[in-house]
Amino acid sequence: MEKRVQSPSSIKTYKQCPRKYYYSYILKLESPPNVHQVRGNITHSVLEEFFNIDMSKITLDNYPAHLKLVVQQLLLEQWKNYRERLELVELTKEQEIFYFEDTLHMLFNWVDLFCGKIQRKKGTFQERFAALTPMRELLFTSQAYHIKGIIDAIENNEDGSVRIMDYKTSSSQNINEHLLQLGIYSLLYHDKHGVLPKQVGIYFLKGRESCVDVNEKLLEQAKKEIEHVHSRTQTEDVNHYPKQVSGLCKWSTGQCEHYDVCRPHD
Repeated sequence: MEKRVQSPSSIKTYKQCPRKYYYSYILKLESPPNVHQVRGNITHSVLEEFFNIDMSKITLDNYPAHLKLVVQQLLLEQWKNYRERLELVELTKEQEIFYFEDTLHMLFNWVDLFCGKIQRKKGTFQERFAALTPMRELLFTSQAYHIKGIIDAIENNEDGSVRIMDYKTSSSQNINEHLLQLGIYSLLYHDKHGVLPKQVGIYFLKGRESCVDVNEKLLEQAKKEIEHVHSRTQTEDVNHYPKQVSGLCKWSTGQCEHYDVCRPHD
Protein backbone atom coordinates (compact mmCIF):
# COMPACT_ATOMS: atom_id res chain seq x y z
CA MET A 1 0.00 0.00 0.00
CA GLU A 2 1.24 3.50 -0.85
CA LYS A 3 2.23 5.62 2.11
CA ARG A 4 -0.44 7.96 3.39
CA VAL A 5 0.33 11.65 3.10
CA GLN A 6 0.82 12.83 6.67
CA SER A 7 0.78 16.31 8.18
CA PRO A 8 2.06 17.78 11.43
CA SER A 9 -1.48 17.44 12.81
CA SER A 10 -1.89 13.80 11.79
CA ILE A 11 1.50 12.87 13.22
CA LYS A 12 0.73 14.67 16.47
CA THR A 13 -2.61 12.86 16.64
CA TYR A 14 -0.95 9.47 16.16
CA LYS A 15 1.59 10.21 18.88
CA GLN A 16 -1.20 11.21 21.26
CA CYS A 17 -3.37 8.17 20.50
CA PRO A 18 -3.24 5.73 17.55
CA ARG A 19 -6.96 5.01 17.93
CA LYS A 20 -7.79 8.70 17.62
CA TYR A 21 -5.70 8.73 14.43
CA TYR A 22 -7.73 5.79 13.14
CA TYR A 23 -11.03 7.56 13.74
CA SER A 24 -9.80 10.89 12.33
CA TYR A 25 -7.70 9.88 9.31
CA ILE A 26 -8.82 6.41 8.28
CA LEU A 27 -12.52 6.32 9.12
CA LYS A 28 -12.55 10.12 8.69
CA LEU A 29 -15.29 10.60 11.26
CA GLU A 30 -16.59 14.14 11.41
CA SER A 31 -15.52 16.13 14.43
CA PRO A 32 -17.80 18.76 15.92
CA PRO A 33 -16.13 22.19 16.03
CA ASN A 34 -14.91 23.49 19.36
CA VAL A 35 -14.43 27.07 20.42
CA HIS A 36 -10.62 26.87 20.49
CA GLN A 37 -10.48 25.52 16.94
CA VAL A 38 -12.92 28.10 15.57
CA ARG A 39 -11.28 30.97 17.46
CA GLY A 40 -7.90 29.82 16.12
CA ASN A 41 -9.22 29.84 12.56
CA ILE A 42 -10.64 33.33 13.03
CA THR A 43 -7.34 34.60 14.41
CA HIS A 44 -5.35 33.12 11.53
CA SER A 45 -7.74 34.73 9.04
CA VAL A 46 -7.30 38.14 10.68
CA LEU A 47 -3.51 37.90 10.59
CA GLU A 48 -3.56 36.74 6.98
CA GLU A 49 -5.76 39.66 5.91
CA PHE A 50 -3.81 42.16 8.04
CA PHE A 51 -1.09 42.44 5.41
CA ASN A 52 -3.63 43.31 2.69
CA ILE A 53 -4.72 46.55 4.37
CA ASP A 54 -4.84 49.95 2.68
CA MET A 55 -1.74 51.74 3.96
CA SER A 56 -2.24 55.02 2.11
CA LYS A 57 -3.35 56.95 5.21
CA ILE A 58 -0.96 55.36 7.69
CA THR A 59 2.16 57.28 8.67
CA LEU A 60 5.01 56.90 11.14
CA ASP A 61 3.13 59.30 13.42
CA ASN A 62 -0.11 57.33 13.71
CA TYR A 63 0.59 53.68 12.89
CA PRO A 64 0.27 52.05 16.37
CA ALA A 65 -3.31 53.22 16.96
CA HIS A 66 -4.23 52.78 13.29
CA LEU A 67 -3.02 49.17 13.18
CA LYS A 68 -4.97 48.27 16.31
CA LEU A 69 -8.08 49.77 14.74
CA VAL A 70 -7.40 47.66 11.64
CA VAL A 71 -7.19 44.36 13.54
CA GLN A 72 -10.31 45.25 15.53
CA GLN A 73 -12.23 45.79 12.28
CA LEU A 74 -10.82 42.61 10.78
CA LEU A 75 -11.78 40.63 13.85
CA LEU A 76 -15.35 41.90 13.64
CA GLU A 77 -15.49 40.91 9.97
CA GLN A 78 -14.06 37.44 10.53
CA TRP A 79 -16.24 36.84 13.57
CA LYS A 80 -19.21 37.53 11.31
CA ASN A 81 -17.79 35.28 8.57
CA TYR A 82 -17.50 32.39 11.05
CA ARG A 83 -20.95 32.94 12.54
CA GLU A 84 -22.35 29.56 11.41
CA ARG A 85 -19.46 27.63 12.95
CA LEU A 86 -19.61 29.68 16.14
CA GLU A 87 -23.29 28.82 16.48
CA LEU A 88 -22.43 25.12 16.26
CA VAL A 89 -20.22 25.54 19.34
CA GLU A 90 -23.30 26.74 21.26
CA LEU A 91 -21.65 29.44 23.35
CA THR A 92 -23.64 31.53 25.77
CA LYS A 93 -23.64 35.26 25.07
CA GLU A 94 -21.27 35.79 28.00
CA GLN A 95 -18.89 33.10 26.70
CA GLU A 96 -18.89 34.60 23.20
CA ILE A 97 -18.09 38.05 24.57
CA PHE A 98 -15.26 36.55 26.62
CA TYR A 99 -13.69 34.76 23.65
CA PHE A 100 -14.08 37.79 21.38
CA GLU A 101 -12.38 40.08 23.89
CA ASP A 102 -9.69 37.49 24.63
CA THR A 103 -8.97 37.14 20.91
CA LEU A 104 -8.81 40.91 20.48
CA HIS A 105 -6.35 41.12 23.37
CA MET A 106 -4.12 38.51 21.67
CA LEU A 107 -4.24 40.40 18.38
CA PHE A 108 -3.38 43.68 20.11
CA ASN A 109 -0.45 41.90 21.74
CA TRP A 110 0.77 40.78 18.32
CA VAL A 111 0.34 44.30 16.92
CA ASP A 112 2.53 45.63 19.73
CA LEU A 113 5.26 43.19 18.68
CA PHE A 114 4.82 44.18 15.04
CA CYS A 115 5.00 47.89 15.87
CA GLY A 116 8.30 47.28 17.63
CA LYS A 117 9.65 45.80 14.39
CA ILE A 118 8.30 48.75 12.38
CA GLN A 119 10.12 51.11 14.75
CA ARG A 120 13.44 49.33 14.21
CA LYS A 121 13.21 49.50 10.40
CA LYS A 122 14.23 52.42 8.18
CA GLY A 123 12.24 54.27 5.53
CA THR A 124 8.64 55.36 5.21
CA PHE A 125 5.91 53.43 6.97
CA GLN A 126 4.94 51.82 3.69
CA GLU A 127 8.53 50.72 3.03
CA ARG A 128 8.89 49.26 6.51
CA PHE A 129 5.52 47.51 6.30
CA ALA A 130 6.43 45.99 2.91
CA ALA A 131 9.76 44.74 4.26
CA LEU A 132 7.97 43.00 7.13
CA THR A 133 5.17 41.49 5.02
CA PRO A 134 5.57 37.69 4.94
CA MET A 135 4.33 35.11 2.49
CA ARG A 136 1.23 33.68 4.14
CA GLU A 137 -0.80 30.47 4.43
CA LEU A 138 1.21 28.49 1.87
CA LEU A 139 0.59 24.79 1.31
CA PHE A 140 3.75 22.70 0.94
CA THR A 141 3.68 19.07 -0.18
CA SER A 142 6.69 16.74 -0.31
CA GLN A 143 6.63 13.61 -2.45
CA ALA A 144 9.95 12.56 -0.93
CA TYR A 145 8.58 12.44 2.63
CA HIS A 146 4.86 11.94 1.85
CA ILE A 147 4.07 14.91 4.06
CA LYS A 148 2.19 18.19 3.68
CA GLY A 149 1.61 21.28 5.76
CA ILE A 150 0.31 24.83 5.62
CA ILE A 151 2.88 27.37 6.80
CA ASP A 152 1.40 30.47 8.42
CA ALA A 153 4.19 32.95 7.64
CA ILE A 154 7.49 32.90 5.76
CA GLU A 155 9.55 35.96 6.61
CA ASN A 156 12.59 37.30 4.75
CA ASN A 157 15.49 38.46 6.89
CA GLU A 158 17.75 41.37 5.93
CA ASP A 159 20.63 38.94 5.29
CA GLY A 160 18.58 37.09 2.67
CA SER A 161 17.77 34.15 4.91
CA VAL A 162 14.27 32.92 5.75
CA ARG A 163 12.38 32.52 9.01
CA ILE A 164 9.27 30.33 9.22
CA MET A 165 6.69 31.29 11.85
CA ASP A 166 3.47 29.74 13.13
CA TYR A 167 0.69 31.39 15.15
CA LYS A 168 -0.53 29.78 18.39
CA THR A 169 -3.47 30.92 20.51
CA SER A 170 -2.91 28.45 23.34
CA SER A 171 -1.92 29.52 26.85
CA SER A 172 1.22 27.36 26.86
CA GLN A 173 4.32 29.13 25.56
CA ASN A 174 6.75 26.21 25.47
CA ILE A 175 8.32 26.04 22.03
CA ASN A 176 9.62 22.52 22.77
CA GLU A 177 6.03 21.29 22.38
CA HIS A 178 6.14 22.37 18.73
CA LEU A 179 9.61 21.29 17.59
CA LEU A 180 8.24 18.37 15.56
CA GLN A 181 5.91 20.65 13.61
CA LEU A 182 8.69 23.19 13.07
CA GLY A 183 11.10 20.48 11.94
CA ILE A 184 8.54 19.23 9.41
CA TYR A 185 8.08 22.77 8.09
CA SER A 186 11.85 23.05 7.68
CA LEU A 187 11.92 19.79 5.68
CA LEU A 188 9.02 20.92 3.50
CA TYR A 189 10.67 24.26 2.75
CA HIS A 190 14.00 22.61 1.94
CA ASP A 191 12.33 19.99 -0.27
CA LYS A 192 10.72 22.73 -2.37
CA HIS A 193 13.43 25.40 -2.45
CA GLY A 194 16.66 23.46 -1.92
CA VAL A 195 17.74 25.65 1.02
CA LEU A 196 16.89 25.52 4.68
CA PRO A 197 15.23 28.31 6.63
CA LYS A 198 17.63 29.91 9.09
CA GLN A 199 15.11 29.80 11.92
CA VAL A 200 11.66 28.47 12.74
CA GLY A 201 9.43 29.67 15.51
CA ILE A 202 6.11 30.45 17.08
CA TYR A 203 4.19 33.66 17.64
CA PHE A 204 2.63 32.88 20.99
CA LEU A 205 -0.22 35.36 20.70
CA LYS A 206 -0.75 35.42 24.45
CA GLY A 207 2.93 36.21 24.98
CA ARG A 208 5.99 36.70 22.84
CA GLU A 209 7.61 35.13 19.82
CA SER A 210 10.05 32.27 20.27
CA CYS A 211 12.47 30.86 17.69
CA VAL A 212 15.07 28.13 17.28
CA ASP A 213 17.85 27.73 14.75
CA VAL A 214 17.32 25.05 12.13
CA ASN A 215 19.95 22.35 12.62
CA GLU A 216 20.55 18.72 11.78
CA LYS A 217 19.11 17.46 15.07
CA LEU A 218 15.79 19.20 14.38
CA LEU A 219 15.61 17.75 10.87
CA GLU A 220 16.61 14.22 11.84
CA GLN A 221 14.03 14.08 14.62
CA ALA A 222 11.34 15.19 12.19
CA LYS A 223 12.40 12.56 9.64
CA LYS A 224 12.38 9.88 12.34
CA GLU A 225 8.86 10.73 13.51
CA ILE A 226 7.52 10.93 9.95
CA GLU A 227 8.89 7.50 9.07
CA HIS A 228 7.66 6.01 12.33
CA VAL A 229 4.08 7.11 11.66
CA HIS A 230 4.30 5.99 8.03
CA SER A 231 5.40 2.53 9.16
CA ARG A 232 2.48 2.25 11.61
CA THR A 233 -0.32 3.49 9.37
CA GLN A 234 -0.17 1.27 6.31
CA THR A 235 -3.13 -0.84 7.41
CA GLU A 236 -6.81 -0.07 7.93
CA ASP A 237 -7.17 -2.77 10.58
CA VAL A 238 -8.41 -1.10 13.76
CA ASN A 239 -6.49 -3.61 15.88
CA HIS A 240 -3.25 -1.98 14.74
CA TYR A 241 -4.35 1.31 16.28
CA PRO A 242 -4.48 0.73 20.05
CA LYS A 243 -6.24 3.07 22.46
CA GLN A 244 -3.90 5.24 24.48
CA VAL A 245 -5.98 6.15 27.50
CA SER A 246 -4.85 9.39 29.12
CA GLY A 247 -6.06 12.72 30.41
CA LEU A 248 -6.61 13.72 26.78
CA CYS A 249 -9.60 11.36 26.60
CA LYS A 250 -11.77 13.28 29.07
CA TRP A 251 -11.11 16.22 31.33
CA SER A 252 -13.06 18.55 33.60
CA THR A 253 -14.36 20.82 30.83
CA GLY A 254 -14.48 18.54 27.80
CA GLN A 255 -13.51 15.33 26.07
CA CYS A 256 -11.93 13.92 22.91
CA GLU A 257 -14.19 14.42 19.89
CA HIS A 258 -14.31 10.64 19.42
CA TYR A 259 -14.87 9.77 23.07
CA ASP A 260 -18.43 8.46 22.59
CA VAL A 261 -17.33 6.17 19.75
CA CYS A 262 -14.11 5.03 21.39
CA ARG A 263 -15.42 4.63 24.97
CA PRO A 264 -11.87 4.41 26.28
CA HIS A 265 -12.81 3.94 29.93
CA ASP A 266 -15.14 0.97 29.39
